[in-house]
Amino acid sequence: MSPRRIAAVFVARNREFLRDRSAVAWTIILPVAIVFGFAFAFSGSAPERFLIGVIGIEDTQLEEGEAGLPMLRIDHVEYTAVESLADGRTKLRRHQLDLLLDPADRRYWISDASPSGYLMEQVLRGVSAGGDSGYTREEVPGRTIRYVDWLVPGLLAMNMMFTALFGVGFVIVRYRKNGVLKRLKATPLTAAEFLIAQVGSRLIIITAITSAIFVGSNFFLDFPVYGHWLNLLAVLVLGAICLISLGLIIAARTASEELAGGLLNMMSWPMMFLSGVWFSTEGLHPWLQALATLLPLTHVIDAARGVMIEGQGLVAIAPHLGVLAAMSAVFLAIGAALFRWE
Repeated sequence: MSPRRIAAVFVARNREFLRDRSAVAWTIILPVAIVFGFAFAFSGSAPERFLIGVIGIEDTQLEEGEAGLPMLRIDHVEYTAVESLADGRTKLRRHQLDLLLDPADRRYWISDASPSGYLMEQVLRGVSAGGDSGYTREEVPGRTIRYVDWLVPGLLAMNMMFTALFGVGFVIVRYRKNGVLKRLKATPLTAAEFLIAQVGSRLIIITAITSAIFVGSNFFLDFPVYGHWLNLLAVLVLGAICLISLGLIIAARTASEELAGGLLNMMSWPMMFLSGVWFSTEGLHPWLQALATLLPLTHVIDAARGVMIEGQGLVAIAPHLGVLAAMSAVFLAIGAALFRWE
């Protein structure tokens, strides 16, 4: 394996991208427009959504009404089982829950910055005669998290996904269709060297563009970043490698841009809607929630939101990073095994 040949292909691919001004502009302008568009659209109060988390009760009990709680007889309110108090308090801070209920200890929690939580508290008190629910009230303090604050990590991850999948998939398929790969096959360049150069080039491009969009958007929107930026960079790099590797699987043998576009859309659209880009996955069917954990974008978004909104460190996001690293290794192995020059 020759570092010199890898560097030559790496530089050539970067120059090709930078010379395509329309592609560079679209990669930068689209996510910025989406971020500022949503910031303007949701600059007022956040949309109301009533979701109550219940500790110590299974989802099946909630669905079948076997919990025996007066709260569960209220219409137009969704209920979801929560594994632990710590998990429930985290979701309250993120405004993924409006109220957290512990029937065993007769306690409930709300966020002191949530209008929906206040309303659910009044509903809880109203289900008992005299307006006293018998629960002890506790608050979860914290800065109000705007919808755009919660949305920004998902939007940046979504843009990274499209840039990684289509940036690698379409380029290699175009090379194969135009005969570029056939000519490269006649050179001393090996398939491994070519793929390493492609992954490295796209990784540098994604990291640079995403970082620039992040810094520029934060300057105007001032969204919270409670964690260390190096942890966020680790999420960005591992997530980009994983998504680029996924794109290599599609590009390994496909010779038609139309087929490649269909396959890449088949991968990207489920991730965009099931990975929590636009809304929390708490209200999804349990099967869909389980499916979401198999998608790399889910782990990128969850880890990024953990660092930005919760200030989590490497230990807290290590499971997400581990999954991304394992997926990257598997995708790279499959892509390299399937790759053909022609």
